[in-house]
Amino acid sequence: MSLDYLWQGFGVALMPSNLLIGFIGCFLGTLIGALPAIGPINGIALLLPIAYTSGLPAESTLILLAGIYYGAEYGGRISSILINVPGDAGAVMTAIDGYPMARKGEATKALAISGISSFIGGMLAVLAITFLAPLFGLLAIKFGPAEYFVLMVFAFATLGSMVGHEPVKTLIGCVIGLMLTTIGIDATSGAYRFTFDQPELHDGIEFIVLVIGLFSISEVLLMLEHQMKGTLKPLAVTGKYPTWADIRYIWWPSIRATVIGFVVGVLPGTGASVASAVSYTTEKRLNDRDGTFGKGDIRGLAAPEAANNAAATGAFVPMLTLGVPGSGTTAVMLGALMLYNIQPGPQLFTEQPKLVGGLIASMYIGNILLLILNLPLVQVFARMLLLPNWILIPGITALSILGVYSAYSSVMSVLIMFGIGVGGYLLRKLGFDMAPIILGFVLGKVMEVNLRNALAISGGEIGILFSSVLSITLWIMAVAIVALPWVIRRWQARSASPAQ
Repeated sequence: MSLDYLWQGFGVALMPSNLLIGFIGCFLGTLIGALPAIGPINGIALLLPIAYTSGLPAESTLILLAGIYYGAEYGGRISSILINVPGDAGAVMTAIDGYPMARKGEATKALAISGISSFIGGMLAVLAITFLAPLFGLLAIKFGPAEYFVLMVFAFATLGSMVGHEPVKTLIGCVIGLMLTTIGIDATSGAYRFTFDQPELHDGIEFIVLVIGLFSISEVLLMLEHQMKGTLKPLAVTGKYPTWADIRYIWWPSIRATVIGFVVGVLPGTGASVASAVSYTTEKRLNDRDGTFGKGDIRGLAAPEAANNAAATGAFVPMLTLGVPGSGTTAVMLGALMLYNIQPGPQLFTEQPKLVGGLIASMYIGNILLLILNLPLVQVFARMLLLPNWILIPGITALSILGVYSAYSSVMSVLIMFGIGVGGYLLRKLGFDMAPIILGFVLGKVMEVNLRNALAISGGEIGILFSSVLSITLWIMAVAIVALPWVIRRWQARSASPAQ
């Protein structure tokens, strides 16, 4: 593919006005991402009318909205690492190792590592868009309901890496997540499932309500318990940045996570939450030989952060090449293109080279701006942990309530959040991990919808799940990821037995 469009795009993106617009987008996106439950989609929806009515050209509007989008992916890590409150769905997995690092006094290092891995994931994903966008667009269009279902089976297979020493608790957590997805109106039959005649439950439990309840409210309850017992110690902030050895240590995990994140991000309807979950569990399976994941391992922090940004970038591929939004946020951006009477599709790269080139060039520049913007500020963000507990605990609670209420304008959503928080607190006291619940919820919802759609297409024939090369390949990968560790252990045992 000719790169003439990209050179024209750099001419657009490097214009002083567009550089300023890109910086504003990145800065606003970072702030939006750091606020729980707001997310890039709300920020973009809010600023799109302002940008359009102000008379900005299409290229400048897209640069602004894209800056908000991937700026929010960077910013979502801040509250996730510091106070265990994920800023958006993609930052859930970041909290698993990021928050323990903050509790150990390594908040500055954790924030810097997440910024660096986000930069790696973002830049490599932009390179992939530059050279491979049409190819990946063709891949995305080959995924039907059956392929999506098998993809979710593969994602569940990676859950085996999270089992650890307590497989029963992991499986129970996963089942709890799957059960929570069944609440609400059945999209196929219209039946009410587990709503208990509460209109607020007709749409099911919202993801943000579940995440903030399980992570934030349960954490507040644990902090209150320790406060009452007198065992809540003030956190230290060492201010140490990662060393070059740390960066080399996360390099390959970030590369692997970028590949996973980009491929998952290209597929419409999956998104950063699935990408970060699959990348984290894959990395844990490959590298968690000493049981350090979940306790502050920088690889467990770097992998989901790289995957988040790669998935966010990958979501532009189907939007630009097929006119199909890869995520909710790119759906709003697709609407922005429609406002300017621009129809995305296979000919967009040749018919609107300055538009596409300016957007992609701004991503290169934006990732560099975000790294420059974020690294010096990690010390400032980390200082939040030095706030006294009488400010920190009510502050986390207020932020959680504000985030949920601003997103859904519902008192019932806030009450459900508190109910989930109490349940999460009890489960954590019993030694359950929250990650399998979240993964069961995220993957289960996509899994059920696509299974039912696939069976509806085939008239109930189960063979549709094995009818394409893609689905068969995914089945083989799912079986392999479950069976290979067992085969390797057996092989190692046989190899060691003659020496004994």
